[in-house]
Amino acid sequence: MMTKPQWITAGLALLLTIGIYAATQKQLFGPSGVRKPSAEMAANAAAPLSIDTILFHARQSLTPDQATRLNFLEHSISRGDVKEQQLHVYHQLAQFWADTANLFPPYAWYTAEAARLENSEKSLTFAAHLLLNSLTRDAAPEIKQWEALQAKDLFERSLKLNPANDSSKVGLGSVYLYGGIATPMEGIGIIREVAERNNVYAQWALGQASISSGQLDKAAERFRKVARLQPKNWEAILLVAEVDEQMGNGEEAVKWYQKVLAFNVDADIKKEVEARIAKLRK
Repeated sequence: MMTKPQWITAGLALLLTIGIYAATQKQLFGPSGVRKPSAEMAANAAAPLSIDTILFHARQSLTPDQATRLNFLEHSISRGDVKEQQLHVYHQLAQFWADTANLFPPYAWYTAEAARLENSEKSLTFAAHLLLNSLTRDAAPEIKQWEALQAKDLFERSLKLNPANDSSKVGLGSVYLYGGIATPMEGIGIIREVAERNNVYAQWALGQASISSGQLDKAAERFRKVARLQPKNWEAILLVAEVDEQMGNGEEAVKWYQKVLAFNVDADIKKEVEARIAKLRK
């Protein structure tokens, strides 16, 4: 079962899509999460993108000092406990691409490789959700497909270790739904199976899917259910309000927005919510 902070993180893409976090949240790695693909990458979009291609183009953006540091890390496996050495280097490489180079795909790749080497449920699901969260935001088809294939592999490995992990099942279904590597209904089917057990993360994921397909009434129903199951979940309450507003249910939206104000939310979010209430009351 996914913890509340984990599934809230998995749902942030939806909040960004609806808009209330647009002025207060920044993505970790630049304005789009990844650098724009090169013309060569776009030309080869029909074939699955390889990590060799990703790393090749990523290296082109490095300064000479950064390239030297990267080369040292890539060749720093020593004798002894090779697995532990490799794991340590993967973590260092992930940190390099995140903090120094500021590029997401190589960071995600080495995080995923470390998880595969460690082969623990915790590390595999962390890396899988990292990629899933990115592909739900990414507009570049070749990167989205690559992220989806990586996330699929990681979720499947996690489920081999723990077939009863509902959050990994929902994650896998979401990869099918948003990654373009299977039919959306395959993903919906997996998520619905989990949702029948009143799983909050599954309800949240189906709410996301309903918004993506323009089925706002179904989205409102899903998020209301999340709010009933977790009355202190102000993110779900906020989404109910936003969906009601989009459907033209002004009075109902005001009621839900007012519930958000009862929580200790960020000052910018509070200000935006108050502005929406004032607008709806005019």
